Amino acid sequence: MKSSILAGVVALALPLAMPSPAHAQYPTKPIRLIVPFAAGSTNDIVARFIAPPMSEGLGRQIVIDNRAGAAGNIGSEIAANTPPDGYSMMIGGIANAVSMSLYAKPGYDFLRDFAPVSWLVSGSFMLTTHPSVPAKSVKELIAFAKAHPGALNVATSGAGIYLISELFQNMAKVKLTNLTYRSTPYALTALVSGEASLGFPGTSAASPHINAGRLRGLGVTTAKRSHVAPNVPTIDEAGVQGYEASGWYGLMVPAKTPAEIVARLQAESIKALNRPDVKERFGATDLAPVGIGAEQFGAHIRSEVEKWARVVKATGMKPAE
Repeated sequence: MKSSILAGVVALALPLAMPSPAHAQYPTKPIRLIVPFAAGSTNDIVARFIAPPMSEGLGRQIVIDNRAGAAGNIGSEIAANTPPDGYSMMIGGIANAVSMSLYAKPGYDFLRDFAPVSWLVSGSFMLTTHPSVPAKSVKELIAFAKAHPGALNVATSGAGIYLISELFQNMAKVKLTNLTYRSTPYALTALVSGEASLGFPGTSAASPHINAGRLRGLGVTTAKRSHVAPNVPTIDEAGVQGYEASGWYGLMVPAKTPAEIVARLQAESIKALNRPDVKERFGATDLAPVGIGAEQFGAHIRSEVEKWARVVKATGMKPAE
């Protein structure tokens, strides 16, 4: 009798003691990392730096899947609609936060449809001109733009760059003609060729062209100067007081992904970010490792969505359909 009761108690206890097979064995297959921009974009660079060490830690291959288009909205919508099982991730960033106000129907809700995993890196953009533009400083550029309305155009790519440009125009009280390109590399090519007068490429991407004399760097968008271009002042220092905008990039998964999986991905991504070889790769760029977990990253995302909503309202822009 006692033995049968004991057997029953053990039988009831076993399911409670055993971990969920799906979570305990995760991952059991390759993981897709969606990049909502083209190869060569900052999102793509972050993905390619972080994926190999994360693959080692997880014991499964991470496959990068570039899904560019519509200022990052196409790839982001695809990522938002994947199963929340930990086998699809996305490199999200400033463009996603901007899209929530810049587009009436971006195809996803960045706050509702995604769960933050970890804030990986942040970096700056640089106000850069073609040498044919007769301005060697931010103040000279503003003066020229005001004296020659419509003479200058600006290359943008993605929602983030577009609003960074609009914020500059609003605060500097100038009007530039917008030229939209499907990705950052295309916009940079247009700038180097002279097709575009100026732009806001990533500081790392702009620096080699500036060093070679193909472009002129006037100011970085962040509150502090970039270590890869220490002689270039911030836009705030250069005359547009209070101007500040930074690029930030992190790991996201679809909402409702199990907390255990989010925690595992967070741990592996931050561990990968702290590896000396990964730090060295990012150190050669303008991108600075952050390594902050889901809770703080989520708070940052919310603050960025609110910030860029205020910018859209201040500039009087209407959300695009």
